Amino acid sequence: MKGPAMTENLPEAAQRVAHAAEELGLSIRVLEMDESTRTADDAAMACGCQVAQIVKSLVFKGARTDTPYLLLVAGDNRVNETAMESVLGEPLTRPDAKFVRDVTGFAIGGVAPIAHATQMVTVFDQDLLRHNVVWAAAGTPKCVFEVSPHALAGATGAQIASVTE
Repeated sequence: MKGPAMTENLPEAAQRVAHAAEELGLSIRVLEMDESTRTADDAAMACGCQVAQIVKSLVFKGARTDTPYLLLVAGDNRVNETAMESVLGEPLTRPDAKFVRDVTGFAIGGVAPIAHATQMVTVFDQDLLRHNVVWAAAGTPKCVFEVSPHALAGATGAQIASVTE
């Protein structure tokens, strides 16, 4: 892992995340890792934490409305899309990479939980709250940040729910 980078030395997408965090009152330090953090397993290895401490920022699309939804999910959990229908009020579909980039401003593998191009209804996996700290993508497949899950849930205005039932 590289040491803490100055914001100016980070890729533009990671700088956006750092600035958005500051505006939201989140005290974070974005790190650019030597290894890929594209998958939850890769990120856990690079960050030296459990896979369950990785925040997967997953974008879904409403099947009836095409509304983008952001689900912040523990790295070891899989989303139960049927259960999310009762939380969000419509069935979900998986969008293509272009849709994800258009609504977030980030490519898949680097989607951060904040600093999106479009404001989205957000659901926060309650299982993330079991940890003192979690790690999330910071705009690129090699940039991450560590944060309190309670602080992240509050900053995103997310609804806390079980995403696996």
